[in-house]
Amino acid sequence: MTERTQEGDIAALAKGGRTNFLGFLLRLAARLPFLFIAGRLYGAESLGRFASALVVVELIAMLCTIGEKRGLALRLSQGDDAHAPHLLADGMLVALLLGSAAAALLYLFPAPMFPSGFYTQSDRMVVLAIPALALTEIALAAQAYRFDIATTVRARAVVEPWTISIMAGVLFFIIPESGLSMAYLAAVIAAALTAFWSVLRDYGIPAGWRPNPSNMASLTIRGLPLATADAIEWGTRRLDLYILALFAAPSAVGIYYIAQQVASLPQKLKSSFEPILGPVITRNLKERNYAGIAAQVCQVGFWIIAAQAGIALALGVPGHGVMGLVGPGFVVGTGALAFLLAAEVVAATAVVSEAALVYVARLRNLWISIAGILLQGVLTVGVMKLTEHYQLDDMYRAAGAAMSLMLALATMSLAKAWLLSRILGFSVNNWRWSLVWATVPAVVIGYGARLLPEWAELLLGIPAILLTYGWIIWHKGFGPEDRVLFRRNLGVETAADDHAS
Repeated sequence: MTERTQEGDIAALAKGGRTNFLGFLLRLAARLPFLFIAGRLYGAESLGRFASALVVVELIAMLCTIGEKRGLALRLSQGDDAHAPHLLADGMLVALLLGSAAAALLYLFPAPMFPSGFYTQSDRMVVLAIPALALTEIALAAQAYRFDIATTVRARAVVEPWTISIMAGVLFFIIPESGLSMAYLAAVIAAALTAFWSVLRDYGIPAGWRPNPSNMASLTIRGLPLATADAIEWGTRRLDLYILALFAAPSAVGIYYIAQQVASLPQKLKSSFEPILGPVITRNLKERNYAGIAAQVCQVGFWIIAAQAGIALALGVPGHGVMGLVGPGFVVGTGALAFLLAAEVVAATAVVSEAALVYVARLRNLWISIAGILLQGVLTVGVMKLTEHYQLDDMYRAAGAAMSLMLALATMSLAKAWLLSRILGFSVNNWRWSLVWATVPAVVIGYGARLLPEWAELLLGIPAILLTYGWIIWHKGFGPEDRVLFRRNLGVETAADDHAS
């Protein structure tokens, strides 16, 4: 691969990251009203029941994508443009059939969604989100293959969060006992329609396509390892909540869910690069450019860690104030929030390493993921038993669940980076000491802000932490190759030309 092409790949990654970073900011602006409405109007107990149902629904939906969230890019890169609508139709039909069957089964046997045993008939309708979620993931993956990240931004960062925020507020006055579930279902369907519109515009209706059972069966079997890896990667962010729901009261689960939602805001930054990283990696694999893959994984990994660490500091140091915005009763979840934010930072290396491993070592990556989630399960259950033995309250259980997640994700990151290094023959290391130099003064500034009244701590402290951290990272951590992330025009034409060729 030429140096020009390598620069084009980095520019394409940076452009996609910038576009989706805007989506992150929009999602943040829309998600905060939902957290406020859910905490203040519905309360921790209703949130806990809602969160337990979502764990099961979203996990099953992820499995029903049969790995097409990332596998579709590889299938499209191996075919020609004329057959792209047919390949997409095959994947979407399989996802629709599996999702519909799973939804029907879960509607008939809803107990896994509601461990507390309390639910309404309207709550059961949330299973309709399963096929919609699966199809949306595939549709957005198809758009990402064509470097269309704007559709993901519209669907995930504008339509979905604003729909759930508005509907949660409206439905509280109509069906307060099921308002959260119905608001979520409305948001999922609205996001799906947004994604489908773009797919129809860019791919069109697949002329002459007919369902082929043989092709569909082959697609399902081939995609199962990737679907399982996707589900496990997603499941590591939900297993803690599900196990906590088995050992703690719904109110504690609701508080933990809010902490999880706040902590997931920096997690969304990884999705700023994930859709565009897959197509770039598959092309480099085709050309056997392993050095280029290692460089891109390290580059993007550092971008994600640097951004996630800054946001984690800004949300974690004034954590009491952040959780207090949702409601006074949620402040006790600050300890869990701190561990969850740290977990997102240590997980970045696993995320970017897996972006390449799913193509070069699918089964070995799967085994590491399985081992990681088993480790998380053992640690979490162990913490639950310890808190029971010493008769500690539910908030210790919540903090312990978050700590278990952090340790499991750190272990997975180390294992996946090591495996990818062995396969590519080049080092994969996202760590830079500049992260420490930027973190220390930001923490000092943050703890100084905690001496202020709560409103001033949030209004002044959060920007001060971000500015301090950002200034040091920019001057001490970012080199010329990193600053392309903030240059709008550099290399974009090159990337577009290379992709077209």
